[in-house]
Amino acid sequence: MKIHGNINPVSADFIHNAIEKAKNENAECLLIQLNTPGGLVTSTREIVSDILESPVPVIVFVSPGGAHAGSAGVFITLAAHIAAMAPGTNIGAAHPVTMQQIDTIMNEKITNDAAAFIRTIAKKRNRSMAWAESSVRRSFAYTETEALEDSAIDLIAKNEQELLKLVDGRTVELSSGAKTLHTASATISTYTMSVWEKILDLISDPNITYILFLVGLFGILFELYNPGAILPGIAGVIALVLSLYSMHTLPINYAGLALIIFAVILFLLEIKIVSHGLLAIGGIISLLLGSMMLLKSGSSPDAARISRAVIFSATAVTAVFFLFVIGVGIKAQRRKPVTGAEAMIGATGEVIDELSPAGTVKVQGEIWNAESVAGNINAGEKVKITALKNMKVFVEPIHHS
Repeated sequence: MKIHGNINPVSADFIHNAIEKAKNENAECLLIQLNTPGGLVTSTREIVSDILESPVPVIVFVSPGGAHAGSAGVFITLAAHIAAMAPGTNIGAAHPVTMQQIDTIMNEKITNDAAAFIRTIAKKRNRSMAWAESSVRRSFAYTETEALEDSAIDLIAKNEQELLKLVDGRTVELSSGAKTLHTASATISTYTMSVWEKILDLISDPNITYILFLVGLFGILFELYNPGAILPGIAGVIALVLSLYSMHTLPINYAGLALIIFAVILFLLEIKIVSHGLLAIGGIISLLLGSMMLLKSGSSPDAARISRAVIFSATAVTAVFFLFVIGVGIKAQRRKPVTGAEAMIGATGEVIDELSPAGTVKVQGEIWNAESVAGNINAGEKVKITALKNMKVFVEPIHHS
């Protein structure tokens, strides 16, 4: 099986299911090809626990060339019954990364927790505890040869076939007892994610979650503003549900979430209430602050984070769009009406039948019953409409205006 990308609840379930499948099919071992920058602490702990208690030998192979086991990947690699790396790969560092500035005491607690966690794993697998702790406390990162020299891994192999030959005959300790591997002539059966798992893995990316959340909120907003559009509402609900699924796997800061929702409310009010852009500006500030705060700091080996570029881009696009909409709205409010009763006021017409004071006039190609508000007006004279009531226009001669 291959784990390429961030460690999240989907990859944790993927590995758990693979271990179960390997057990049910009496597999000789489970080979995990790993290439990850890191991930969430809860998912990392689940994976490590599954590997440590696995009834089937687990081999973690950092490959292909150019791959790395960063942060959470260090914990997973060290937890394997056999840890291997391909030439041109690296492992580390595993120092905790947080999303926000925290005080020294809290940072020390987070680091100590991660250090204790990795020492436990290293001791269990008889690997270098000194290097493991240094990867957390001092951000150590090693090439494959350096990792082998310091006993952080067991061997280096060019590919899966060579790896299986090298581990053939090795004995590993399982929860059920010792097991000798017979892998020299083993056939490799690839276990892959289902389509649904691939979709969930994609949307578990914090950046995708953030974008889906905004698309969902604005889709619903547009549907409320323009009932009957249908498509924005449907797309908005789907995007919002997908983002909420992903959010339950991420360390969400509800204060940040509340600020984003408040920003959408301000945008909606700006459309309904004339504030000359004040509500929209407040919404933009609220959106930016909420986005920066959306994911809270945590004790994960590698904190989930939303790219600053994504946040600034989303905020800028939202700002430009709503300021454009507001500008168009203000211009529309200042523009003279072109239809309806209000559009008739001030229009020019021509008297058809003498107004004494009632008669008829021709306005904009239409014949209207009319009444003069300035005495009798002869046929053929130009008049201006001053009022419209009960399908009758009230007029006055042009020269009186």
